[in-house]
Amino acid sequence: MPRVYLTVAYDGTAYHGSALQEHEPETIEAYLNRAVKAATGEELPVIGASRTDAGVHARGAVFVFDTKSSIPPDRFIYVLNHLLPDDIRIRESREVPSDFHPRKQTCEKTYMYRVLNSEAEDPTRRLYTWHMPRTLDLDKMREAAGFLVGEHDFTSFCATASTAPDRVRTITALDVSRHGDEIIITVTGNGFLYNMVRIIAGTLVQIGWGWREPFAMKDILEGRDRALAGATAPPQGLLLVGYKY
Repeated sequence: MPRVYLTVAYDGTAYHGSALQEHEPETIEAYLNRAVKAATGEELPVIGASRTDAGVHARGAVFVFDTKSSIPPDRFIYVLNHLLPDDIRIRESREVPSDFHPRKQTCEKTYMYRVLNSEAEDPTRRLYTWHMPRTLDLDKMREAAGFLVGEHDFTSFCATASTAPDRVRTITALDVSRHGDEIIITVTGNGFLYNMVRIIAGTLVQIGWGWREPFAMKDILEGRDRALAGATAPPQGLLLVGYKY
């Protein structure tokens, strides 16, 4: 039975996150499941590589499903896109080995967080950026970001509701750059805790406006206490860029 690999992009504004939820039809997985069933006639729940929260967007989310359908795996991109709403799109479909599991393979994952750093809000970007009217110091944000690169216990950057027993993760790259009136925080790592990227973004923004000095990031990290870090940045600025297996 072929296992089909999907690369999926979506605007998360209208959805209650990516993961299937009981009694909640407005999730990315729920729409994918319905589209796959309509295409194949089979009950084929997709398996996602990870979860995104309500309002978070994706350009390269990964899902797989098994099927007995005669549709070639590389044609599902066309079939499913005819069945999905305009804010969910398959960007690639292909066959992978039957034992490929998107959450169990070694991979790197990249997220991008966009901050609109301007005096006035831009209504055309309100669903895709966090508006921050205070001028942010890019050099300070970059200096602080350097303390997070490498393998660390990221308890301070994990939502208190998380049940993850192991809080050690590795960040391989953390870049802070300015593009016009936007500051873009790009994070690559081997895995992320619940709300980890949004808490990192919220803390970097606090440092950027001068509420803390860059070296405070080292103390926050070593303190292993969520109360030490900054606020969780809002979801709409976050984009799941993709996976590298």
